[in-house]
Amino acid sequence: MTMTSLVQQPFIIRVYGIAIHQNRLLVCDEFWFDTLMTKLPGGGMEYGEGTLECLKRECREELGQDVQIISHFYTTDFFQPAKFIEGRQLVSIYYTIKLDAPEKLQVVSKPFDFAAQKEGAMVMRWIDMDELQDSVFTFPVDKKVIGMLLEQWPDMRHHWSN
Repeated sequence: MTMTSLVQQPFIIRVYGIAIHQNRLLVCDEFWFDTLMTKLPGGGMEYGEGTLECLKRECREELGQDVQIISHFYTTDFFQPAKFIEGRQLVSIYYTIKLDAPEKLQVVSKPFDFAAQKEGAMVMRWIDMDELQDSVFTFPVDKKVIGMLLEQWPDMRHHWSN
């Protein structure tokens, strides 16, 4: 591999947080690229950021509060082409997080309950862990992560007692 080919590697790195509070998972409903999507809070890493810094910035932007990063949960281990940018490979990194003030979050109770369905619309909502299904999520890597979370949940739930 040459230095030129290294510079041209077409990767997109996204970092997400898994926040569970009172037996509920925080999810984000968004409207981008004329597409309704349900995902976890987080987003794209910017040049000069590390993964933890990216996640903290994204949570401040999306949730309006700081978070504590607890531990790494998963990094994409298979080829996943980016959905909206042709010729790019997506690498997604997931961390478990704790919200500084979960009770202060502005949340909705229904999926996609936007004031207006326009580009960039976003709302947060909680899904009870006992009702959570991977099919709620839009993207393949999120579905895999939620499947892993549900599989591990019986052993993890005591860590998320608050």
